[in-house]
Amino acid sequence: MPPLIGVSACRKQPGELPVHTVSEKYITCVTDAAGGMPLLIPALAERLDLPALAERLDGLLLTGSPSNVEPHNYGRPDLDPGDACDSGRDATTLPLIRAAIAAGVPVLAICRGIQELNVALGGSLHQHIQNMPDKLDHRMRRDVDFDAKYRPAHPIDITEGGVLHKLLGTRRVLVNSLHAQGIDRLAEGLTVEAVAPDGIVEAVSVTGAKAFTLGVQWHPEWPVPYNAVSQALFEAFGAACRARVAARFGTLSAA
Repeated sequence: MPPLIGVSACRKQPGELPVHTVSEKYITCVTDAAGGMPLLIPALAERLDLPALAERLDGLLLTGSPSNVEPHNYGRPDLDPGDACDSGRDATTLPLIRAAIAAGVPVLAICRGIQELNVALGGSLHQHIQNMPDKLDHRMRRDVDFDAKYRPAHPIDITEGGVLHKLLGTRRVLVNSLHAQGIDRLAEGLTVEAVAPDGIVEAVSVTGAKAFTLGVQWHPEWPVPYNAVSQALFEAFGAACRARVAARFGTLSAA
């Protein structure tokens, strides 16, 4: 039985009616790299019993997105004009993250996902890293083709003895960079697992989590995990999801 892995969707309105979308690259990473069955989670918080949903999931993948977490969720002023937002997704993912962690559901959070993880647990975000002194411009390049946007952009320094260090067995790797926002105030209960050369947080874990819970600021899902780092992340996530299936099946059998 493949694990049932929830995949967060974005709410957009290209026409008269809203649509809920997930880039296929996240879905195929669930099927091909993590060995799971994807369940797309619409941004319909008001119509979903999120704690009940979390209990039924074997894993949760928080996807990247062009949109930003609305600043009111972490006590900051509204977004600047032109900054994309998705209030429906915020209303869905933030409480779902808390429910998933409480239920011991494995979580892998990518790009917007790591920012959601931090905000859900009480942290805040930098809104425009590129405008900050002594920081790199972490935004996606727009002068290259699609695949080139996902090529390695800078190294990250990995915390010795941390979850990511134990998983990868190295203290430094190269990652891509396609984001304008990032973690500012780290949420209580999160541990920094890696930082960029300019100090921007690149990976976090939930301290004392019941299951694998890791957030990364880069995009390991594309190209479809082609290097050892991406493969290790999705294999560890998939293994944790299968372990939850085994635990739940054993509980049901005993009952």
